Amino acid sequence: MRRAANFLIPISLITLYYAFWFVLVVFLLSRWPEIREVISLGGLSDLPGSDGNNFEPIYSDAKDTVLGSKGPAQLAVGCLVSALMIIPVSWAYFITSRNKEVDQSFAQTIIIMPIVVTGIAMIVANSIALAFSLAGIVAAVRFRFTLDQPSHAMYIFVAIGIGLASGIGALGIAAVISIAFVYTTLIIWKLEYGKAMSGPFFSMLTRRDNTTDDDY
Repeated sequence: MRRAANFLIPISLITLYYAFWFVLVVFLLSRWPEIREVISLGGLSDLPGSDGNNFEPIYSDAKDTVLGSKGPAQLAVGCLVSALMIIPVSWAYFITSRNKEVDQSFAQTIIIMPIVVTGIAMIVANSIALAFSLAGIVAAVRFRFTLDQPSHAMYIFVAIGIGLASGIGALGIAAVISIAFVYTTLIIWKLEYGKAMSGPFFSMLTRRDNTTDDDY
C-alpha cells in the first residue's frame, strides 16, 4: 500500500505538470490567435504534400519561416518547449534509477541536448548541403561521453527526438514523445516487467518449465 502511494505521488505531479502547460497553451492560443504563427503544434502537414523527388518546396517553406523575420521567435519557442518537455523525462530517470545517487552529468546532458538539437534542426532547415556539413563536423569531433547503463541510451534518443520535433516546429509531436515515454517508462518500472519469469502465462509464452534448472 505504501509503495503504491509513493508511486501515485510522482505520477500525479507529472500529470499536473503536463496538464498545466497544455491548459496554458490552449488559453494563449484562444486569447491571442496571432501567436499561432510562432507556436506551431503541427509542423509536418506540409511534408506529405510535397514532391518526393524535389526538395525545393520543403526548403522554401523552411526559408520563409526559420530564416524569416519570425525565425528567432520560433527558435526561442522551440528551445523553450524542448526544455519543458524533457524535464519530466529527467524525473522519470530519477524515479526509475536503481542507484541512490544518479549521474549528474548524464542528467544535465539529457536536459541540454534537446535544446542544442532544436537549434541544429533549425540551422539545417531541410538543406542537404547543410546536413552533410553538419555530419562532417560531428565526425571530426570525437564524442567521448560513455553510458553507464544500456537504458541511458533510451533517454538520449528521446532527448534527440524531442529536439528534432521542436526544431521543425512540430511542438505537438515533441509533447507526445515526452508523454508517451514518461508514462510507459514509469508503468514498466512499476510493474517490474521482465524481472521474474514465473507464472503460467510466462511458462506458456516461453514454453519453459519454471521448476527446471536451465543452468546446464
